[in-house]
Amino acid sequence: MNQVISADGTAIAYEQQGSGPAVVLVGGAFMARGDSAALAGLLAEHLTVITYDRRGRGDSGDSPDYDVQREVEDLDALIERAGGEAMVFGMSSGAVLSLEAAARGSAVSRLALYEPPFITDSSRPPLPDDYVAHLTDLVKQGAYGDAAAYFMTAAVGMPAEAVAGMRQAPFWTGMEATARTLPYDGRIMGDTMSGRPLPAGRWQAVNVPVLVGTGDAGAPHMLTGARELAALADNFTLHVFPGQEHTIAPELLAPVLTGFFTTGQPA
Repeated sequence: MNQVISADGTAIAYEQQGSGPAVVLVGGAFMARGDSAALAGLLAEHLTVITYDRRGRGDSGDSPDYDVQREVEDLDALIERAGGEAMVFGMSSGAVLSLEAAARGSAVSRLALYEPPFITDSSRPPLPDDYVAHLTDLVKQGAYGDAAAYFMTAAVGMPAEAVAGMRQAPFWTGMEATARTLPYDGRIMGDTMSGRPLPAGRWQAVNVPVLVGTGDAGAPHMLTGARELAALADNFTLHVFPGQEHTIAPELLAPVLTGFFTTGQPA
């Protein structure tokens, strides 16, 4: 494990492997750097791959007052460590964070995304208006299990009885450990899970090649949201993975990312 110091003094833990052009992997909700290990290992055959714990998770530090810009600065610190410019892959809400970073001027040369969890139609209910506020209250109370359960029902859309069963599983402890950062993901998503069309101008400053990946076997709103995002600009390209859902097999994702990052064309 290595560390970089972000602009606000927060230590961000990361790992690096492979050689070649640099790519930073940005995880979504609940994800720490180890969750990208399989994908990172495959990409490292051709690239220098950096995985990291987003602030508040794993071995990374945090600051009392959250702002999305702090997470952009964390990514900037990693990009600087990688040589001043890097390619970026973002997963789920990490895809939206990656988009935000590119739009705010981070030195991203190519950007690949997988299933930013937009809700832009009526195929499923939008998030409650007080979603982030309620999550934040639960976290302030130390009710991390309740926060994780609320995320799984309100944001992911799982039935409450299914989540109740999950709370008895061994992996739930790990979910509770990162649940304190769930409001961060909610802040990153903003109003893009409202059931309304994407704000056309939000990412107009992103002028690098962008690959928007999605599966065709998961929740319909994921595919719809990816298509809508890819249609926003000519430098955004849609790539559909047949038979894949929100959790995608690394061995199917890696060749497409490698092709995009090394030649500009998905494999």
